[in-house]
This record gives sequence, C-alpha cells and structure tokens, in this order.
Amino acid sequence: MIASITTTFILLGLILLGFILITSAVKIVPQRTAIIVERLGKYKATYTAGFQIIIPFIDKVRYRHTLKEQAMDVAPQICITKDNIAVEVDGILYLQVLDPQKASYGIDNYKFASIQIAQTTMRSVIGKLELDKTFEEREAINTAIVEAVDKASEPWGVKVTRYEVKNISPPQSIKDAMEKQMRAEREKRAIIAESEGTKQAKINVAEGEKQELIKKSEGEMQKRINEAAGRASEIEQIANATANGLRAIARAISEENGLNAVNLRIAEQYLNEFGKLAKQNNTIILPSNLTDVASIIATATSVFNETKDKQKK
Repeated sequence: MIASITTTFILLGLILLGFILITSAVKIVPQRTAIIVERLGKYKATYTAGFQIIIPFIDKVRYRHTLKEQAMDVAPQICITKDNIAVEVDGILYLQVLDPQKASYGIDNYKFASIQIAQTTMRSVIGKLELDKTFEEREAINTAIVEAVDKASEPWGVKVTRYEVKNISPPQSIKDAMEKQMRAEREKRAIIAESEGTKQAKINVAEGEKQELIKKSEGEMQKRINEAAGRASEIEQIANATANGLRAIARAISEENGLNAVNLRIAEQYLNEFGKLAKQNNTIILPSNLTDVASIIATATSVFNETKDKQKK
C-alpha cells in the first residue's frame, strides 16, 4: 500500500516535471515580435514569430522586442531661442527596431537614449532660430531631429522614422505681445483694405463723371451739328424758294399785261406800308410828293423796264 502511494507520487512528480520542461522548452512568438535567447549567458539566437523550441535550464529568453513602429512622447522642455526667448517644446518620436540583437546588446535602453538625443537636438535647433521662425520652421526642426537621432541610433539597430513637434509654448508675456502685434497687423490690413476701397470708389466716381462729361459734350456737339445742318438746310430752302419766286415773277412780268399787274402790286404795297406808319409811330415824315402815286409807280416801272432790257441784251 505504501509502495503504491509512493509510486503514485513519483509518477505525478514526473508528470509535473515533464509539463514544466515542455512549457519551458516551447515558446510561441507573436507576430511582429522577436526574442533574444541566451545559452548559458551567451547570445545564441534571435527567434521571430512562430513556434520555437529551446533547451530548458540551459537556454533562456533574455530580451523581447516588438518590431512594430513605436510612438514615444518627448517630455516638454525649456529651449532658448536665438533672440533669448524661453519656450516650452514637446513632441512625439516614432522609431522601429530593425535589429533585435543590436537593440539588446548595443545599448542598455534605446528608448531612453533616443528621447534624450531628441531633446538635446531640439534645444540645439531651437537655439538657432528666432521666436517667429520657430512656428514657421516646424518641418525643418522635425527633419533635423530625425537625422540626428537616426544617425545616433544606427548602432543600436533602431530606425527613427519621423519626429513631430506637438507644441511650442512661449511665456505668457510673449503671447500677449504677439497677440497685440497680430491685432495691430489685422487692424493695419483692415485700414489698408478700407483705404483701397475708398480709393477705388473715388476712381470709379471720377471715371463715371468723366464719361458723363464726354457723353454730354458729344451730345452737345451732335446737337449743334444737327442745329447747324438744320439752319443750313433752312437757308438753302429759303434761298431756293426765293429764287423760284423771283423766276416766277420774272416770267409773269414778261407775259402780256404783266407789267400792269406789277404796277398795281407796287401801288398796293406802297399804300399798305404807308398806312402802317400811322399805327406804329407818333411822328410821321411824309414825302413831298405823297399824292403823286403815279410818279412812284412810273419810277418802279422804269426800273423793271431797265432790268428787262438788260436781260434781253
């Protein structure tokens, strides 16, 4: 009975020992992960994702690294700019382990070392820039830090992919001064824009008045041209009508009894005009031969006869 119990305990112990040995010997490495195995304290191999077997109590997993890209916060620090302004700067560093063996034996803590180099490089880069330039040159700052950390981390088997500056915080007094400067700049731009608008408006008004005067002058010129053309046409028509009338009178005189008709017409007009004198003036100058109408008609008739004779000649 005792022997049976002893045998059972021994069997259970062997089973437990076998389970421990199997558990220690079998290693399942996750995807994008690498383990560093040492044998009796000396580097043996680097195992990547999959099912791996080691010798228990002889081989030991010393280091475990993720091969994925890692993002690490770079703590805020005070940097002095070229114009002696203290600013607080922080950022994010992105890196990736490419060689797990170098990352294990090349440096004690590659994360801490990379952050320290990033901070020192950031202080150096910020110190070369003026405060205004630090906000404009973020890309240049990021590039400089990546180059410096990547060069230093190459022996560690680590690749720095990028660096991003998160915040650049100047002192409150500088913020107030910058806010006043920006407000003044905005007001300046507003005044300039308003003055440009006023200037353009005055130019437009002046141009409009100029065009109006030009149109008015052109209209006035055309009006005068039209009036002159109208007066010229009127004079021409009156002259033509007068000429036609004179030609008709001349033909009438040359006809039979035409001269007698002319004499009668002259006598009528003479008497009519003489009658108008009494109505328009208080003082009347009478010719000496007022009653001798026949002599007046004879004078007018002689004029017509002389004209007629000249025309025949």
